[in-house]
Amino acid sequence: MLENVVPTTPLAARVSTDNKSHGSLNSLDADIIIKNAPDPIFISDLEGKILSANDAVYEILGFRTDEVLEQSLSRFISPEETREFTAALREVIERGATRNARLNPRSASGEVISTTLNASALRDTDGKVIGAIGILRDMRELDKARAYSDILIKNAPDPLFVSDLEGKILQANDAVYELLGFRTDEVLEQSLSRFISPTETREFTAALREVIERGVIRNARLNPRSASGEVIPTILNASALRDTDGKVIGAIGILRDMRELDKARAYSDSLIKNAPDPLFVSDLEGKILQANDAVYELLGFRPDEVLEQSLSRFISPEETREFLAALREVIERGVTRNARLNPRSASGEVIPTTLNASAMRDPDGKVIGAIGILRDMRAYEKVVQDLQESKSELQEKILDLEKFEEVVVGRELKMIALEKEIENLKREVEKLTRGQSKWT
Repeated sequence: MLENVVPTTPLAARVSTDNKSHGSLNSLDADIIIKNAPDPIFISDLEGKILSANDAVYEILGFRTDEVLEQSLSRFISPEETREFTAALREVIERGATRNARLNPRSASGEVISTTLNASALRDTDGKVIGAIGILRDMRELDKARAYSDILIKNAPDPLFVSDLEGKILQANDAVYELLGFRTDEVLEQSLSRFISPTETREFTAALREVIERGVIRNARLNPRSASGEVIPTILNASALRDTDGKVIGAIGILRDMRELDKARAYSDSLIKNAPDPLFVSDLEGKILQANDAVYELLGFRPDEVLEQSLSRFISPEETREFLAALREVIERGVTRNARLNPRSASGEVIPTTLNASAMRDPDGKVIGAIGILRDMRAYEKVVQDLQESKSELQEKILDLEKFEEVVVGRELKMIALEKEIENLKREVEKLTRGQSKWT
C-alpha cells in the first residue's frame, strides 16, 4: 500500500547515505503518512525487528514506544506466528506484497488480539528490499460477528450451507448432514455438483450470478441426492456472502425440505382432480392456476384455454368485480360463501353457478390465492322455474275454482231464495185454502 513511497521511510533514509538531505525530507514525509494512518502500521527489517510504528500500534497493544521500537516482533506473537511472519517476509521479498497473514499479538494487559497483516516491501534507493511495511487490521469485532454467524448457522432449524462463487461448500450445519445423510468430510470442500444434477448445477450457478448482481434470490428448485440415493426435493433461498469490503465472495444457502409439502400438494391435486364439483385454484388477481376435469366439462373448454387465463375471460366485468371482492373476503376471513357467477361456456351458453371459495396459503400461512368450488345451478333453477310454472298453473286453477265457486254459490243463493219464495207461496196458498173452507 505504501510501496510507492517506501524509499522515503526512515530506514530507507538511513541506507541512502549518498543523499542525506533528500533522505531526511523523504523520511519526514513517510513519518507523517505512517503517523496519521488510521490502521496500526509498523516498519520492520528482514529479521522482524520493529523500526517504526504509529500511535495506532501503541493504542492497540497498550505498550509504550520504548517497549515496541527496536524489539523483535517475536516478543508479541507466538513462535508459530513468528515463523508465519518470517514466511510472509520471504513472500514480500519475492513478490513485493503479501495479503491477510493472521497474527495474534499479545497486548500489555495480556489480551490476545486477533489481527490480519497486510505487508508490502520496503526498498532502499537502489530498489533492494530491506524490510517490510506492515498494516494490521483489528479483527476482534469481525471475529465476534463471525462467531455469532457460526452460531446462527449451526443452530438454524433449516439446512444451511455456505459456498464460494464456484459452488464449493465451505460450511454447513447439522441439518444439512441430517437431510443428506453424509458425513462432514463428505460435504465440506466438495462441489455442490456432487449432490445435484448437471442441469441443477447450471441453475445454481445462474442463481449465484443473480446473488452477485442483486444480492438475493428466491425459491430456486434443487433436488440433491442423499447418501442412500434418495432424491430430496428442496427449495433454495440464497443470499450474498460479502467480505469486509462489501465484495460478494460467496453465497449463504438455506434449503427447505419439500417432501412433506410435495406429498400434501400431490394429495391436494388428487382431491382437486377427483372432486365431483367443478373446482379451480386462482391467484389473488383471479388468474386460474389449476382446474379439475369437472371445470372443463362444465365450460366445454380445453385445459390450455382455461389455465393461466384470467377468470374475467369467462364472466362479465360486473361479476369480475364481485369475484375480486370475494377474494378480498377470502383474504380477510379465509372463506366466502355463495357468490353468484354466470360463466359463459365454449358454446356461448351462460351457466348459472354459485361460488364457494376458501383461502390457499403458502407454507408460512400467508394467503396466496383461492380454491373455488362452483355449483352448477341449472338443474336447481329448472326446478325453481318448474315450481314457478306449477305455481302459476295452480294460481290459475285457484282462480277458476274461485270463479266456479262464485257461480255455484250464486246458484245456491238463488236456489235458497227460490225455496224461500216457494215456501212463501205455499203459505199463501194454504191461507187461501183455509179462507175458502170457512166460506163454504
